[in-house]
Amino acid sequence: MLKIEAIIRPEKLDDVKEALAGAGFTGLNIVHVTGRGTQKGIVHMGRGGETYTVDMLPKVKIEVVIKDGDSEKVVKLIRDNASTGNIGDGKIFLIPVADAIRVRTGERGDAAV
Repeated sequence: MLKIEAIIRPEKLDDVKEALAGAGFTGLNIVHVTGRGTQKGIVHMGRGGETYTVDMLPKVKIEVVIKDGDSEKVVKLIRDNASTGNIGDGKIFLIPVADAIRVRTGERGDAAV
């Protein structure tokens, strides 16, 4: 099993959720986060010509645990639906999961996902 963590723009969340659900990946968690990466924030022009930088930008982290064989499909769905083609679109991380247990039934492994 793998846990996919995707950090994306908040405005792309609905597109990604719908694409994942349409492909049968309905179980996910969403966390609202702030952060920065290569983008290093954005510069705003204030009144009177003053500039200020916002270096921690709002993002959304999507967490999905999947079977190993589904990783490329899920990564492609996220990339295709989260990308704007601009810097700051986000990152996708694939993390091995040793086990999963469904609390209600005690099922383990792939059956719990």
